Amino acid sequence: MLLPFHHQGIPEAGCDEAGRGCLAGAVYAAAVILPPDFRNEQLNDSKQLTEHQRYALRPVIEREAVAWAVGTVSPEEIDRINILNASFLAMHRAIDGLRIRPQHLLIDGNRFRPYPGIPHTTIVKGDGKYLSIAAASILAKTYRDDYMRKLHAQYPAYGWDRNKGYPTSAHRAAIAAHGTTPYHRLSFNLLGGDKQMELDFGE
Repeated sequence: MLLPFHHQGIPEAGCDEAGRGCLAGAVYAAAVILPPDFRNEQLNDSKQLTEHQRYALRPVIEREAVAWAVGTVSPEEIDRINILNASFLAMHRAIDGLRIRPQHLLIDGNRFRPYPGIPHTTIVKGDGKYLSIAAASILAKTYRDDYMRKLHAQYPAYGWDRNKGYPTSAHRAAIAAHGTTPYHRLSFNLLGGDKQMELDFGE
């Protein structure tokens, strides 16, 4: 059973990101402050839930949260500052968007760039341990999936409605056949192996 809080009695925001390992698209992050009495037996790490379950939980989280927000960092920014820094920046932007300032942050993972004026705790596999991080993982994942489906309509050859930009063999084969799009992360090894230098980075 997931824990309701790390520090009792203060507004605490759970933070998580989605899309860090993708070859294309923005990285998304969410920050969620849940009420201290929030309970939901279905809420879990988004990776442990079906797509249907994630989308069913999203309106519940948005309705019952004390505050929530989503932040994004573009592929161009990812290429410029690297994906680790981009993940931190996306979380910072999500925290920026909260209508209530939290007094503590719960961060999924083992590293984080401190947010000014708010202490934090990093939790490895935190989305499977704390309700607020699990809620953030669901918002980040579902909003990013929506975004990748919209991009798929523009660039259907890459199968982003299915792979969401992750490095599947079909996605890499499409890059090899059609080149890159403005949404591909050009700093990533898009073809896998040692084939990166063979790629013609087209627009």
